[in-house]
Amino acid sequence: MLKLLERNVASIERRLILLAPPQVAIPETFTNVTIDSRRRAELVRGMQAVRGTIYLNEGNVSLEQLSPEGLHETPEDAKSWHLLLTDSSGQISSCAWYMEHGDAASLKDLRIRTCPLAKTAEWGDKLQASVEQEIAQARRNSLRYAEVGGWAVSKARRCSSEGLVLALAAYGLCRMLGGALGITTANVTHASSSILRRLGGSYLEFNGIPLPSYFDPKYKTQIELLRFDSRRPSAKYVDLIDKLKLRLAHVPVVGASRDAFIAQHQFFSPAERPIYAV
Repeated sequence: MLKLLERNVASIERRLILLAPPQVAIPETFTNVTIDSRRRAELVRGMQAVRGTIYLNEGNVSLEQLSPEGLHETPEDAKSWHLLLTDSSGQISSCAWYMEHGDAASLKDLRIRTCPLAKTAEWGDKLQASVEQEIAQARRNSLRYAEVGGWAVSKARRCSSEGLVLALAAYGLCRMLGGALGITTANVTHASSSILRRLGGSYLEFNGIPLPSYFDPKYKTQIELLRFDSRRPSAKYVDLIDKLKLRLAHVPVVGASRDAFIAQHQFFSPAERPIYAV
C-alpha cells in the first residue's frame, strides 16, 4: 500500500486542484496559481455536482436536499479551501474542504455547533468544553483551529487508495498553511473515520472519555467526531506527508480575489507574476 501511495503522491500535480477561499492571500509557497473567479466558481459547481451525486447515490441525502441542478451546496463552500482529485479524463472524482477559523472562540463559531450531539442534554456541554479546550490549546501553540469536511469519494474510486490520498493531501495543505489543530465529522459507514484514525486522527474526548458516535438524520449515517493535530500524524505516514507538502507547492491553485493576491505578491518581478483572468 505504501508503494502505491508513493506513486500517487509522485503524480499529485496532475491529479489535484486546490481552490483558495475568496479574499484570502495565497501563500507564496504556491507557485502554480491562477486568479480567475469564473473558473473557481465553475470548479465549485462541478465539485458540488459530484458531491451531490455521490451523497444521493449512497442514500445520504434526498433530491429535496439538493439544488434544482443537483448540487449539494453548503455555507462552508464559500469559506474553505477545496481539495479536488481528478480522474484520468480530468473530471472531479473526490473532494474535501478545509476551513480555518482565525477568530473562533467557542463551539458556537464552528460548523459542528449544529451536529446532533451538540443538542443532547448528556453530551452538549461536554462537546462544548472539549472544543473550547482544543481552541485554547491551538492558541497556546500559535496554531490555527480548523474544520475539515465535505468528504466525498466516487464509487469507482472507493476501492482504490483515493480516500487515503485525499486525507494525506489535507494534512499536507494544513502544514503548508502553518499548521492547525482541528476537528472533522467522519462517516463511519464508508470507512472515512477509520482512514482518518489510521492517519493520526483521534476521538474527541472530555476528561479522558471519548465522545460517542451519533446518527446524523440530515445525512442519514453514523458519524464520529475526530480531532487532529497537523504536527503529529501517524509515524507511518510522516514521510509521505512531507513529500506531499513539497509537491503541493506545484499543484494548480485557483483563487478568486485578485486584490488579496496582488497584495501578497506585490514585489514579484513582471516575469514572476502569477496568472490573472478577468
